[in-house]
Amino acid sequence: MAFDRSEVKDSVNNLAAGFCEAMRYFGDVSYAVLPRDMAHSLADLKKSFWSCVRSAVDKELEWIDERVAGGDRLREEWRQTCARQSTEGTGGPVN
Repeated sequence: MAFDRSEVKDSVNNLAAGFCEAMRYFGDVSYAVLPRDMAHSLADLKKSFWSCVRSAVDKELEWIDERVAGGDRLREEWRQTCARQSTEGTGGPVN
């Protein structure tokens, strides 16, 4: 008993599309039950909140990139210090 992978894939895609459509409908209902001005105010509040979250995430991503760049810079400085000490023949610990 063999099954066709494309039929299974289509079936899963149809199920996912149906689920997304149901969630979209429930989202619409959650705003439809509110008075129009309240629904719009709530939407503005939620958009403002998520905008702040996005801004915080962007700042965190920038901070991570800066720390990685700083780590690369320090690593290169340490490598150069070690190379310089090995050519000078000091052989002592790095302070």
